[in-house]
Amino acid sequence: MYPDLSYFLHDVFGTERDNIFSIIQTFGLLLAIAFLVSAWVLYLEIKRREQLGQFKPKKVVREIGLPASTSELITNGLFGFILGYKLVYAYQEWDQFLLDAASVILSPYGDALGGLLVGAAFVAYSYWQGQRRKLPKPKKVSEKIYPRQRVGEITIVAALSGIVGAKFFALFESADTFRAFLADPVNTLFSGSGLAIYGGLIVAFAVCFWWVKRQGMKPIHMMDAVAPALMIGYAVGRLGCHFSGDGDWGIVNEMPQPSWFILPEWMWAYDYPHNVLNQGVPIEGCEDRYCRRLESPVYPTPVWESIICTGLFGVLWYLRKKLTVPGMLFAVYLVMNGVERFFIEKIRVNETFYLLGIEMTQAELISFFTILAGLLFGGWLYKKHGRF
Repeated sequence: MYPDLSYFLHDVFGTERDNIFSIIQTFGLLLAIAFLVSAWVLYLEIKRREQLGQFKPKKVVREIGLPASTSELITNGLFGFILGYKLVYAYQEWDQFLLDAASVILSPYGDALGGLLVGAAFVAYSYWQGQRRKLPKPKKVSEKIYPRQRVGEITIVAALSGIVGAKFFALFESADTFRAFLADPVNTLFSGSGLAIYGGLIVAFAVCFWWVKRQGMKPIHMMDAVAPALMIGYAVGRLGCHFSGDGDWGIVNEMPQPSWFILPEWMWAYDYPHNVLNQGVPIEGCEDRYCRRLESPVYPTPVWESIICTGLFGVLWYLRKKLTVPGMLFAVYLVMNGVERFFIEKIRVNETFYLLGIEMTQAELISFFTILAGLLFGGWLYKKHGRF
């Protein structure tokens, strides 16, 4: 496993583990790659749908030649303050930063003086840039902004709202997680761990639906455009869970590998050596920071999900030109996503609760309603249009 980049570089180049590259966490790196891959797929699909006339450019009139506005100075000043507040603190807590960068970055603590100095520098630079572009007489220009040019904005909106949603839903995954939040709300909210994927999807969907509509685009077409991107993004993100060994694995699997299972042995049962949680028994002869492996091998469910969802992405990519009713592709995505997650939960380690006497996980409950929503939405669309 590669809890951080230094472990990967050790295997490839033989360099020491637990060095400066430890600040780059494997999960965070692959999560960022997942967003980039999703953004690229979304860009391609929006561009195709622009040619079909489903998305239109928006005419925007802006004024050029103005100095930096008060809001611009305040925004840049706040950004600079946060940057200085955290970076100086990270330098002061360098050992902890190398150990767990997320806990330092996402904690509420920082260096106020560093924040003020960097914030002031950002304000001064913004003011100077504003004076450079200032014209004797500002003028208005008109330009067309195509939806594909807003993919970066959509990705940022989805990422931020998704992280907030994933963090919020994680608080309610079990009674223990909620009690931990009540006992220490600040550190629980700002810790680098504890994310519920469905919470991220639900909140990101709601926020992006509102944002897309506000930009003058039709949400129904954007839902179809984003369906393949969501599936491949999930597939890449799950690789982050697997290669970091973040605990998102399956139940113990001590059954012999069946003859029909053609994949490598480690993809049938795996003990996650050097997992980022440091769970399990010590690895003999290892003196690094992450030196534990699971006592019993488990189902490597994250990599299974990655393979399955890559295949489902291929299906959606094929269907995107076959399903002509707006919204139908997204309905298919909902069913696919829900079915995949519902059944993988049967062999995953997760907190359970009882609802109407039935033991289930939060993901099982949400995936059930995801399947139901996809079937009802798709059925309604078919009844309305008489075709797929």
